[in-house]
Formats: sequence, C-alpha cells, structure tokens
Amino acid sequence: MTMSVPERKSGSEGKEEESEDESEILEESPCGRWQKRKEQVSQGNVPGVESASLAMDTEEGVEVVWNEVLFSDKKVFKAQEEKIKEMFENLMQVEHPNIVKFHKYWLDMKETQARVIFITEYMSSGSLKQFLKKTKKNHKTMNVKAWKRWCTQILSALSYLHSCDPPIIHGNLTCDTIFIQHNGLIKIGSVWHRLFVNVFPDASVHNKGRQHRDEQRNLHFFAPEYGA
Repeated sequence: MTMSVPERKSGSEGKEEESEDESEILEESPCGRWQKRKEQVSQGNVPGVESASLAMDTEEGVEVVWNEVLFSDKKVFKAQEEKIKEMFENLMQVEHPNIVKFHKYWLDMKETQARVIFITEYMSSGSLKQFLKKTKKNHKTMNVKAWKRWCTQILSALSYLHSCDPPIIHGNLTCDTIFIQHNGLIKIGSVWHRLFVNVFPDASVHNKGRQHRDEQRNLHFFAPEYGA
C-alpha cells in the first residue's frame, strides 16, 4: 500500500502565495480611497495604536499605513470624542518635507467598541536604526557630510513642530522613529506620540506594558525641561 504525499510547493510558488495573502483587502475606508491589507507594518511604537497595516491609496496609487486605536468602553470614547477630533484636525495641518505625512482620519462606532482610524505615509526604506545596522554590518562608516545633512533635516522638522500653535513636542525622538529614504531624505515619524499619551489614556490596554517599557527606556531622549 502506497501513501500519497502532498506535493510540496517550490520556494517561488510559496512566496507568491504568501504575497497574495498579505495583499488581501480586509477593509475599505468610508470614502473608498483607502484599502486596508493583511500585512502588518512597524513604523515606531505609538501609544494606544492597536495595529498598523499596509494599505493602498487608490487615488495616488501608493502604499500608506492604516493605523487603528481601539476603545473598548464607548462611554470613555464619547467623553474624549471632541478632544480626539480637535487633535486629529491639528495633525492634518502638519506639513513639512521632513515629517511623515498624516493623510486622513475617521471614527468608526460599533455596538461593543469604538475605533479611530488614521492614515499615514508609509516609509518603505525603514528606520535610521535599521540603516545604521546595515552600514555597521557591511563595515562602512558614514562621512561627516552625511551626518550633517541628517542633523540639519531633523532640526528643521523639530523647529517646525515647536513653532506650531500650540507647539508640538515629539517626546519619543529615537533612531526608531526617524526614517530615511533611498535618496537620503530624512523624515520624523510618530510626531503624535506625546499627544496620544494625553488623549488616549483609556484606549485599548493590550500594549500598555510594552508602552511603559518603551517610555522608561527612552527617558534619556527627553529634553531636561520636558521631564521636569
């Protein structure tokens, strides 16, 4: 008696199927422009954000990030609703070449919970931390000119944030939240980090432990006057 053995897929076939699975559309924005995919992305830890998925901007034909903040208690959400709207409206006004773009947001009310969904620019080239790890692995060192270009761009973005009305304090500026594109353009992400801490204290608690650990680890990145 012979047993039939399932045919194993070749490596390329397996990768194609995995790619198709990740590009599956899970949800669409009310306006139909943004399409959420299955693939998860990491753009730097942001307080309250339960998940960040890759999405497609069907108007521009580019990939973006679909972020979700969950509220298990609708009463808490209702109490914060106006503050949430005001914060997101302010974030949509942030416009700087060295800051990750905030595109759109909307509220989604269900019977058991409420969601805030917001769309941000997708930084496909990765973080500055990842880039520096690669250069170290390849035994390369960045020249002084490159560092000066990066610092100039970072300072330009911070100056812009601090000049906003009201001023925006980043509060979590690390190599994980600074992104670099292939052309050398630097962009700061998670500019809403400190705002979210204040506005979303009662959002989903699934990642509260990790957030606390991250904040403790990143205390040395805070300005002295901010931590006072």
